[in-house]
Amino acid sequence: MRASDDALFDAPQTPAPEEPEPEELDLTGRAWPELPEPSAPAPGPKRATILAVCNQKGGVGKTTTSINLGAALAETGRRVLMVDFDPQGSLTVGLGINPHALELSVYNLLLQRNVDVDEVIVESDTDDVDVLPANIDLSAAEVQLVSEVAREMILSRLLDRLRDRYDVILIDAPPSLGLLTINALTAADGVIIPLECEYFALRGVALLTDTISKVQERLNPDLEIVGILGTMFDSRTLHSREVLQRVVEAFGDIVFHTVIKRTVKFPETSAAGEPITSYAGTSPGARAYRTLAREVLARCHAR
Repeated sequence: MRASDDALFDAPQTPAPEEPEPEELDLTGRAWPELPEPSAPAPGPKRATILAVCNQKGGVGKTTTSINLGAALAETGRRVLMVDFDPQGSLTVGLGINPHALELSVYNLLLQRNVDVDEVIVESDTDDVDVLPANIDLSAAEVQLVSEVAREMILSRLLDRLRDRYDVILIDAPPSLGLLTINALTAADGVIIPLECEYFALRGVALLTDTISKVQERLNPDLEIVGILGTMFDSRTLHSREVLQRVVEAFGDIVFHTVIKRTVKFPETSAAGEPITSYAGTSPGARAYRTLAREVLARCHAR
């Protein structure tokens, strides 16, 4: 071996540059954002953020999202009021309250001036979560409110009296674009749109966003879309992945990074009358809603 060969082997070798680790992508195909750990609200006067959970199509996980997001927000130290604004009363049932046994409901608050809100609010079994329950009586409100002055503002005036008691108020809107949903949008600061990862659910989003735009123009200029939430996602099917990808292409960063997958646990929690965060607290569904709560808090604080 020649001397030059020895020098070649003895010379310090320059280490190869480290390749950057690939960013972790979520189910939407985007990099996960930095989500700060939520801290409890500062002591002092409260002014609740009001969020309406809306989609005119039924069966997209709207009530499931309202219940479990509310419970996840309560775990962060926030006091939460859930407003069941759907005549089917699914949120009421999902929190273990029998709608048929109610003497008073949100219907009475809307249409009877002599009813006090404290007579209607029910304390749920979930810590820091109260409920304004509903039952089938609410179905009559759609017709009866038509003759009321400023009929789109009735829920807004009701909830304004409760803002100083809570950190977050969640409205579970009915699966329609009628007067009840318009009331929910008029009362809200932000909208969360659950979207089943299925083609026909995707078609209805444009109609809903058009309604939201009209409410912004005519009734509530402060209303914003907080996010679109992919629900009932089945990673085994190409269809679910394609629909989710199309939603991201159409709406971009409005789409939440969190995606709620299908699981048998959600129907079980409805039957048990409690959120998944307490029924199956370590399940993927519970973890997903806790992540969603962090996303919602980050987006609301950034507004």
